[in-house]
Amino acid sequence: MPAETVQKQVTATALGPWPGTDPAEAARVIRGELGSPHLPFLAELPDRGVGSDTLGRSASLLVDMAIDVQPHGWRLVDRPGKDLRRAKSALATDINVLADIAGSEESSAEALKIQLRGPMSLAAGLYLHNGERALLDYGARRDIAESLAAGVAEHVARIRAAVPGAEVVIQLDEPDIASVLAGTIPTSSGYRTLRSIPGEEVTGAWRLVIDALRAAGVVETVVAVPEIEAPIQQILAAGADGIAVPLKALTTRQWEHIATAVEAGKRLWAGALPTDNPRATLPRTAEVVDTVWRPWHQLGLPASNLGAVRVTPSGGLAGYSPSGAQEILSRLTQLADGLNQLALG
Repeated sequence: MPAETVQKQVTATALGPWPGTDPAEAARVIRGELGSPHLPFLAELPDRGVGSDTLGRSASLLVDMAIDVQPHGWRLVDRPGKDLRRAKSALATDINVLADIAGSEESSAEALKIQLRGPMSLAAGLYLHNGERALLDYGARRDIAESLAAGVAEHVARIRAAVPGAEVVIQLDEPDIASVLAGTIPTSSGYRTLRSIPGEEVTGAWRLVIDALRAAGVVETVVAVPEIEAPIQQILAAGADGIAVPLKALTTRQWEHIATAVEAGKRLWAGALPTDNPRATLPRTAEVVDTVWRPWHQLGLPASNLGAVRVTPSGGLAGYSPSGAQEILSRLTQLADGLNQLALG
């Protein structure tokens, strides 16, 4: 959604990873719990194995770059093989199932979110022929960012064809970004770490992909990062429409950056519902509402601006039971309702 758009209400979504191996059941549950105005998403089902993991799914979109699986992980190779075909097939199946489920609905959701691994974490997760991470090599980092930017247009077009009329929202996942910027990712030997990547290069890679997504018709792109050293200003400088971040350990300074972004019309996807321990009892909705509202109010942001917030879990839900994951989505919509009551009050 363009940054200038004024959001009317708090909505809910989740981050993508989902339990089980059945894409049809996942789509039915997610779309059932997250109907409009909330944001359903195309689930990632890592329990299905190789090719259904987040990294493999995103890497399968790369143009003119092939991948296979080695004991240490996904590797860039010269020719496509069975691992890449498996990843592409799993994604095609998921999109076809989504089309069937969405097509059978009496009233389809107005938007759909898909998740992509961002270019920096892709480079950190993919390996070169010599066994080192692609992140080590400037040319490889550049090629991955350019290849991902080239591949997103076709992917977005397939999603739009599966859910005609629905707006497409992108969550660009950068789980390794703090380590990328700090230079703490180990080499293959483990005896040293890879050099930190300059902030300008990171911003440029994000801008390249975000611009390609916007050109493909995506209405909102949000970069998802860990709360530790979340590079909020860099994300927004790259042209993102917002940031998705867990709230549990944000510093006062990071909240101030978020407040500035919200005042400029950007979105906050607030990872407010803790999901670190699937066996733990979920906190009361009122307590979670307070974790958003208290810092919001302390920074002087008006309740009327809460529409800039989309609430999410603090992490993925693949470690939950299917019923537990469904309960998380239900609790998120209750959280959104609670914040909307504050916005109206």
